[in-house]
Amino acid sequence: MDRQTADSTNRGRLQVTARTEGRSEVVTAAGELDHHTADLLRVPLDEALEQGRSRLVIDCSRLEFCDSTGLNVLLGARLKADAAGGGVHLAGMLPVVARVFEITGADAVFTVHESLEEALAD
Repeated sequence: MDRQTADSTNRGRLQVTARTEGRSEVVTAAGELDHHTADLLRVPLDEALEQGRSRLVIDCSRLEFCDSTGLNVLLGARLKADAAGGGVHLAGMLPVVARVFEITGADAVFTVHESLEEALAD
């Protein structure tokens, strides 16, 4: 079952859905992840962790932009997930988003998968 993040339709530039699939919480972000929309992603990640789901899979296949604020949301989730014995898996990053991770070195601290299917099978 998909759960639409509160206010995501009002912000327009980022749509976030979350669902539990097996042992993973799959969070899909579509659009632009930046200073104005970061909380739309932070909230479902924090909620999943609070509910004991520490294996987070972020479906980035429809994420068109990510700035430093968005990167910090993902890094924060990674720290919390690691502390809880889980981790953050990024799946299907578009080249423009992957470049941000490459430039900042953040790609070295995440498990990155070519596709959502690959991330779920890992």
